[in-house]
Amino acid sequence: LFRSIAHARSIFDGPLGRTVLDSLEAYGLRGLCFYDSGARSFYNTRHPIRAPEDMAGMKVRVPNSDIYVEMVRALGANPTPIPFGEVYQSLVQGVVDGAENNFPSYESTRHFEAAPFYSLTQHVMAPEVLVASGATWAKLSVEERQFLQAAADRSVRVMRSNWDARVETARRRIAAAGVTIVEELDQSAFKQSMAPVWERFVTSPKMASLVDQITQSQPPPSIGGSHSE
Repeated sequence: LFRSIAHARSIFDGPLGRTVLDSLEAYGLRGLCFYDSGARSFYNTRHPIRAPEDMAGMKVRVPNSDIYVEMVRALGANPTPIPFGEVYQSLVQGVVDGAENNFPSYESTRHFEAAPFYSLTQHVMAPEVLVASGATWAKLSVEERQFLQAAADRSVRVMRSNWDARVETARRRIAAAGVTIVEELDQSAFKQSMAPVWERFVTSPKMASLVDQITQSQPPPSIGGSHSE
């Protein structure tokens, strides 16, 4: 869906992102802005992953989520839902061969000790969303709403700056620990493998239109954001 972290952030901060934030009103929420949750990549105990065929038959830990399960299955691996707190032991004991997450999570959980091959697939770039109560928002004056929205917008820059610094710190630590970080891989093959996943989960004309607009949009030349997330 996104060609880079910079592309993702430009969508989150633009009119398409606002469309998604506004859709939260139906659930009693006011969407204020998008924060960063990092780009997730695969890591494993066996070998570097450079193409989907390198994942064939691997048991890969996923969250208990239908879309994650189908994503890993489409790549030829065996999705294995396991609680996050059990992943380290599962890697050590061979219950799973790999998992996926961003650099800070991979480093802070010490998963790199058990699974020393990290491939920058960046297959998920899902943000965090800052929201306010819709009921509270309705009670605010126009001026108060503008003030709150402006503060939220400014906070995005601070959050992302802190996040990017944390990503780089994590990357340096795992590189120093001897982890193999794979940057050269066949992204086109991974994208092609996702066709059946998109067919299953892009289920409405509105969603399809949003996807089309995102995929047809041009990423900015440079708006910040580490390539290593």
